[in-house]
Amino acid sequence: MADMKLSIIIPAFNERSTILEILKRIENVDLGLEKEIIIVDDCSTDGTVDILKGLDKSQYKIILKNKNEGKGAAIKTGLAQARGEFVIFQDADIEYDPRDYPAMIQPILDGKTEVVLGIRIKPERDERKRKSLYWLSFIGNKFITWTTNLLFWNNAGEYEGCYKAFTKRLLDTVSITANGFEYDNELICKILKKGYKTIDVPIHYYPRNYETGKKINWKDGFKILLTIIKERF
Repeated sequence: MADMKLSIIIPAFNERSTILEILKRIENVDLGLEKEIIIVDDCSTDGTVDILKGLDKSQYKIILKNKNEGKGAAIKTGLAQARGEFVIFQDADIEYDPRDYPAMIQPILDGKTEVVLGIRIKPERDERKRKSLYWLSFIGNKFITWTTNLLFWNNAGEYEGCYKAFTKRLLDTVSITANGFEYDNELICKILKKGYKTIDVPIHYYPRNYETGKKINWKDGFKILLTIIKERF
């Protein structure tokens, strides 16, 4: 496997406080595969760009966009540069743990599937539970999962976890129009329509709130639901 490569696509927007830490954690993961780390900055305004400009260009592929177009658009830009046999999506914050990479890609390496979904293991203590927005997000996530499973005859535990792993071969067969947070959902729906089945893998999750930089909101949730329905009908 040493001659095989995992492309790690990192869309980044205003993540000055976390980008170096998540890169450090990625570097420390032993995969048994070569790692190709592709960072796509979506026109950050908080100093993230200055940090990226200071990184070792021999260690990272860095793409600086001159227009903010959304997370999905950033992922598409990164995928166009990816050269690995396998691909995983990684947010630029520290809500997710790169030490889960080996478990995410193992079902693909074993030939069991070409798409793996990370299912979040939430911490026992979550201060967000005291806020109404948490419960709105919780219910919305459950409804997105139920709707996708029902419409596409799948049985995934959830679809909104950041970590998703694929073969690059499969990704190259799917054309996506979405540029926002709904990108993942359009991608998964189109893969399911092709007849592929997903495998769930538990992943660790350390949620942040809007005060510390979380960006997805209830409007994105409606876009996601509309995308799922549109892809079915």
